[in-house]
Amino acid sequence: MLPCRTNPPTSEGRFRCGGRDSGERERPASMRLGSCTLALCFLLSSSLAASARPSDGVTIGTRPSGPLDAITDVPGVLVGQVTKIAGAAGPLVPGAGPVRTGVTVVLPNDDPWTKRVAAATYDLNGNGEMTGAHWVDEAGFLEVPIALTNTLDVPRVDDGVIDWLIAKHPGIGVDEDVPLPVVAECDDQGINDIQGRHVVAADAVSALRNARGGPVERGDVGAGTGMRAFAFKGGIGTASRLAGGGARYTVGVLVNANTGSRSELLIDGVPVGRELEGELEPTISQRDVAPAHGRAADGSIIVAIATDAPLDSRQLRELAKRATLGLARTGVTSHVSSGDLFIAFSTTHLYPREPASPLPAVLVNSDDVMDALFAATAEATEAAVIDALLSAKTLAGARGLTFYALPAARVRVLLARAKHSLPSAR
Repeated sequence: MLPCRTNPPTSEGRFRCGGRDSGERERPASMRLGSCTLALCFLLSSSLAASARPSDGVTIGTRPSGPLDAITDVPGVLVGQVTKIAGAAGPLVPGAGPVRTGVTVVLPNDDPWTKRVAAATYDLNGNGEMTGAHWVDEAGFLEVPIALTNTLDVPRVDDGVIDWLIAKHPGIGVDEDVPLPVVAECDDQGINDIQGRHVVAADAVSALRNARGGPVERGDVGAGTGMRAFAFKGGIGTASRLAGGGARYTVGVLVNANTGSRSELLIDGVPVGRELEGELEPTISQRDVAPAHGRAADGSIIVAIATDAPLDSRQLRELAKRATLGLARTGVTSHVSSGDLFIAFSTTHLYPREPASPLPAVLVNSDDVMDALFAATAEATEAAVIDALLSAKTLAGARGLTFYALPAARVRVLLARAKHSLPSAR
């Protein structure tokens, strides 16, 4: 049983578009829960105007980031998101609401079906699902977008990816091969009516059609809308790091963070979770029982890694493994019920479907360069997880359950205090 609150936050009673509050007030309950479609907010949030980020002032690691500090710093990578929020925070009505969920897509280029890219997956802990992973590892390439959503909407997003691919390539299933979509999930049943399966195929299509390069919206958006991490509000986070080692390659990471216990949280090596133990814990507004076991209790994390270094599937699997080191730096221990699934791809090592297309680039064959890419991956993964926490806002939903935002100002104070206490700072 979670602590009770008399008056949970109700900011979710307004629509949010492009990360901004539209000012439209909450609709009547009859409209909200009788037919969810009347109150659905579709957020096509693939790109935003540049603005100050909540993580500004919190520096993770020592390596330089790309200009956006996002996975889209890797040239050609596109991100699209649809966020679905409907219904005021309050009792769970299975199949109706409240709705706090969405879909996020990552594309290695504008047409992965034709311009297949080298790829590989890695499972840190397998209590989760990433469809299509077997074929990625068998073939050594990725020929579809990477889609993220909640656990029970995986088949619907899978269907949307297929719709999008057929619209672009009508020969699929006629005189061309058939795709095996890559859709990865985390469980958002804490504040979302997950049984209602409110993400539909059209949402995945919208996210794909509107996927763009440039700034990426972060926090409680897209697939991250209903997620929580380290007992704070979690969701989508992204970061990039430049690799040295004699070559100027970029590694970009995007995560859907729904993992970790409060006491585990480390930020740049500082035990922030222990400092904030007992503060801003998830609360519930009624005598109800929030999920306490399984994926909903311990959560999961999905990590997508992009690089412009020409790597093959063997090298990319090694790269994906290094995401585990980044997670460890945040305090994640990968609980039994956690699905910690990673996928990595190279935008410059292609397997073109058209035989007349150019051959793949020469592979990286320097240990120094690989070591630099490994280090960049670990640091970008760490930074992406912290970015998700610092970007997310307090949100309440099903059962009146509230996930509170990590207090960024407190974090900055704790980090500054820790830095001041280091022997080198005395």
